[in-house]
Amino acid sequence: MMTITIWHNPRCSKSRETLKLIEDKGITPRVRLYLEDTPTITELRSALGKLNLTAQQLVRSKEAIFKELGLNNSGADEDMLLAAMVEHPKLIERPVVFSPKGAVLGRPPENVLEIL
Repeated sequence: MMTITIWHNPRCSKSRETLKLIEDKGITPRVRLYLEDTPTITELRSALGKLNLTAQQLVRSKEAIFKELGLNNSGADEDMLLAAMVEHPKLIERPVVFSPKGAVLGRPPENVLEIL
């Protein structure tokens, strides 16, 4: 049985849909409530590598805190964005799903099917 991990926010409909898709495949994933168990900068860097994304692509730039921190005006670099995501995990796009076959962002939720 492969180990699947989802960085999950139960208040997010896309996150709930992605989790349901995984469970509907008969898989019980490790659910990480990333708002409570915030990924470290090292974990975020690892996730970006697995996702083949930049921090700019993983950050939720429409969150109010993004603008409040001035990240929309500063030409924020990778390190600044990662630090902001650790300090304010709601800035992390969700859900992120990891499996031995790779990692995907569950937007749309069906993306997860390619790594199950």
